Amino acid sequence: MVSRERLYQTFGELLYVIAMSDGVIKKEEAKALEAILKAHPKGEEIKWSFDYENRNQNDIETLYKKVIEVFSDNGPDEEYDFMIYALTKIAEASDGIGSKEERVITSFSKDLLKRFKEDIDTLY
Repeated sequence: MVSRERLYQTFGELLYVIAMSDGVIKKEEAKALEAILKAHPKGEEIKWSFDYENRNQNDIETLYKKVIEVFSDNGPDEEYDFMIYALTKIAEASDGIGSKEERVITSFSKDLLKRFKEDIDTLY
């Protein structure tokens, strides 16, 4: 299991991936992100991580793989519901959910579930 601090940093990284999946963070996406994170008790930590990734313009494919690794190491967590909600709201913020954003959201759920199943299989 990873530390809660690392988990929230990873949330910011994943939110960066969804916001950048179409190549640019739109004003509407940034506003949606701010609103969503105000409602989360660790919103400032998540936002710091998002801003860090945005400043450094890290590759979203590499970052996405790292996110799945961290979440897999963490195991199932009720906070993942928040992540799916946040990903969807940010994707909807600018002209609805585009195909690249839809792919990120769908892949996140599938990839994480696949990793959890693989981890279970290695136990037995």
